[in-house]
Amino acid sequence: MKIVVGITGSSGAIYAVDFLKKCNADKFLIISKWGKVLLKDELILTENDLQQFVKKQFSDDDLTAPTSSGSNKFDAFVIIPCSTSTVGKIASGFGDTLITRTAQVALKERYKLVLCVRETPLSTITLENCTKLSQAGAIIMPISPPMYSKPKTLNEYIGVFTERLLKVLNLGESKGWRGEELE
Repeated sequence: MKIVVGITGSSGAIYAVDFLKKCNADKFLIISKWGKVLLKDELILTENDLQQFVKKQFSDDDLTAPTSSGSNKFDAFVIIPCSTSTVGKIASGFGDTLITRTAQVALKERYKLVLCVRETPLSTITLENCTKLSQAGAIIMPISPPMYSKPKTLNEYIGVFTERLLKVLNLGESKGWRGEELE
């Protein structure tokens, strides 16, 4: 499975790193200018620190990268964290960066597009943009980890969300809210 991962400048870089570490698919990474600032500010990491978890990384300003064309198949595009600015650009059809162009490709080719929005509160405009994208086929997955697993550490708290994201991508366990499976 080929998963493209975008990191934008909304707080929550730790979720992106956890996802990159736990996702066993071939991953291709795009980090926005503000995503790079976020990695440094929140985790004291650079884009080079993430190389070990991905097959290849593309520059967000390279609109000639393979993910910018529907002729290059991928299975899913996950933007984690996804800023509300990125949501607005995608909903409006702007493809001015590789992240927003890859999202356009995912929508037009009907590839899975998962937007892990990390913002609160959400404005009416953002809610309308999320609705528009959901109607177009995107999965809107706000970063709001459930508490039913009773996480005791920050890593457990983050991991619960990552596990749910992997399940959405059909890459994870299918455990119920009490750890039970449907049989």
